[in-house]
Amino acid sequence: MSATQPNNGTKNAEKGSIVALMISLLIAVFAFQLNASMLSPALVTMQKELNTTAGQIGMTQTVFFTAAALFSLFLPRLADLAGRKKVLLGMLIATVVGCAISALSVNIPMLLVGRILQGASGPMVPLCLIMLHVRVPDDKMYARLMAVLTSVNGGIAGVDALLGGWLAAHFGFRSIFWTMAGIAAVAVIMIIFTTTESYAEDRSKMDWAGAALIVVAIGSLLIAVEEIKKLGAANWLYVAVLLVVAIATFVGFWQVEKRKSAPMVSTKYLKQRRTWGLLLTTLLTMIGVFAIMNGIVPAIAQDPKFGAGLGADAASLATLTPYALAGLAFGPVSGYLASKFGYHAVLRVGLIATLAGVVLVMLTAGHPSIWALVLISIFVGLAYAGTVNIMLNGMGIVLSPADNPGYLPGLNAGAFNLGAGLSFAVLYAVMTNVGGGTGTMSYVVSIGVGGVLVLLALLCSFLIPKEDSEQNEAADQAASATADAE
Repeated sequence: MSATQPNNGTKNAEKGSIVALMISLLIAVFAFQLNASMLSPALVTMQKELNTTAGQIGMTQTVFFTAAALFSLFLPRLADLAGRKKVLLGMLIATVVGCAISALSVNIPMLLVGRILQGASGPMVPLCLIMLHVRVPDDKMYARLMAVLTSVNGGIAGVDALLGGWLAAHFGFRSIFWTMAGIAAVAVIMIIFTTTESYAEDRSKMDWAGAALIVVAIGSLLIAVEEIKKLGAANWLYVAVLLVVAIATFVGFWQVEKRKSAPMVSTKYLKQRRTWGLLLTTLLTMIGVFAIMNGIVPAIAQDPKFGAGLGADAASLATLTPYALAGLAFGPVSGYLASKFGYHAVLRVGLIATLAGVVLVMLTAGHPSIWALVLISIFVGLAYAGTVNIMLNGMGIVLSPADNPGYLPGLNAGAFNLGAGLSFAVLYAVMTNVGGGTGTMSYVVSIGVGGVLVLLALLCSFLIPKEDSEQNEAADQAASATADAE
């Protein structure tokens, strides 16, 4: 009896510490998600209260998401070397300061500074997942807990947007920023008291040259995508220059990483299927799905002639809210399934179901009813938001090598952001060129293109290697031996 009591006490203490850690990490993820989604219904209010244009307010949103994507490229690697707890606290403090500046802003330049600082929260999810994996090395338990964290990344069941709209209507847009600052401040306190410091196995100096080059390369691509999204109004010479800069700086990045003794991302890892197989799957999935569910389906819901003819609020309630709710509810289930059957199997089932959902959207695009839109949104929410999105995020962690666990989650976050932008650029370009962007045929063809991209993502998923650590270690050793021989 006396021998078992300490063990039970230790187990209870361990469970308690994991629960406290999960609460802290969830609040940190909330802090990022609120920055990403809570402002959406308040943009018109911001435009009026700052006496500016819709274009300038839209630019502040673009700046935030671009900053979030770029910070995601190098902060996880910096966290490996400088300490994950330190970097996470730095990100949260920057978010608090950014929210305060945005709340106090009297013009667009001041708001831009605030939103850039808020963008430091961009890699919140991958960094929290890395910290969770360090604390919970058991793969089955980690898969379940990881899914809980990641499930809120697609929106907190629409409540975040509804709360943002209510705050803007009753207290002005500044109250939203103060609310976000308060949540981030709570996360700072929780992280201080419930987490421990951790580092990568190999702690070298940060490769700032490589980080700068990859940030310029991906940043140029993201800005080019934003310009391409303007379609007929786009400055194509500007796009061409940005693409040249992106290619040139990526070539420079590759050359620097080849010569560095401690690169940000070793070229041996960039050549492995764990890197390009996962990134390609993530990119194609996002291009195929994101604009369909976040743009085209709501547009069909609002179309008075060819769609359901709903108002903007009703369209959101019929499409975006059930989509987010389904993803949030099913996330923990997909995590449990991954712990039983593996990430790869659950990812592929999710991609097949997502493809089926896209086909359903095509079949109902001509004569959609409200209930058809609701049911399809729930189905795709289960398949993509609640399964595929979570598996892709989780695989970025479990496929990372022990000596550089931050590089793949960072690059994968960049693939998510780039894919989201390209999705609107590609699918809306198809819509515009088929029927002028309106009518059943323009909807069907653009959704069909998205379906083809999801199918390609499914095929690419077979290129992703298994997450077995021994296989990864063997691959690392073989790659190192080949590099040494060369």
